[in-house]
Amino acid sequence: MRHPVVMGNWKLNGSKEMVSNLIKGLDAALEGVEGVDVAVAPPVMYLDLAEQLIGKAKNKIILGAQNVDVNASGAFTGDISPEMLKDFGASHIIIGHSERREYHSESDEFVAKKFAFLKEHGLTPVLCIGESEAQNEAGETVAVCARQIDAVINTLGVDALNGAIIAYEPIWAIGTGKAATADDAQRIHAAIRAHIAEKSEDVAKQVVIQYGGSVKPENAAAYFAQPDIDGALVGGAALDATSFAAIAKAAAEAKK
Repeated sequence: MRHPVVMGNWKLNGSKEMVSNLIKGLDAALEGVEGVDVAVAPPVMYLDLAEQLIGKAKNKIILGAQNVDVNASGAFTGDISPEMLKDFGASHIIIGHSERREYHSESDEFVAKKFAFLKEHGLTPVLCIGESEAQNEAGETVAVCARQIDAVINTLGVDALNGAIIAYEPIWAIGTGKAATADDAQRIHAAIRAHIAEKSEDVAKQVVIQYGGSVKPENAAAYFAQPDIDGALVGGAALDATSFAAIAKAAAEAKK
């Protein structure tokens, strides 16, 4: 039985005060919420503070991070290794986000290397996939998502997806205010799951597939009512404790 995961990607946002207020506010707002895993991914320099605050929280919050390198140590200025992330309690690591693919020229193959490195170190990859607006309009959405997933499957085998999370995020819906309809998102999620099922039905049944792209409290319930949508990777709304908790509550309610 798949368990929904709602994860907040804070991107390049934060301060000590914001991190403190956000985690404390989220902890209070999650009181009594069960049936959903809630995770946050702050900028890496705030992992220490976030770990301390989460350690004092009454409700379980999973600590994540927004990126990882493919090296364990050495002369790689500005990068961070899986063991460093683990040292600060981070377990769910976002890779392949469209912003990394675009601004840092990360290829499908490079993202697959990150996926493999995270699995090797016992961390949970949150693998972002998704198409551009032009690809969507050309009807290439499923083909693009399949290609991005196959970079992992062809390198590591389909069983590598066990215990991982896939986040389908149409690029045209990230931070734009646009969002796929619940029916459209379900159609793509079902196609992604069917593609994985061609390699392994067991893996396809258990893998968590989140939706991301302008998810808000107002539209969250409609997404989570769909059978193949297992939570969300949330951007802007994750920067507000009340809004983010409302999304988590919607996921818990929908999957009862």
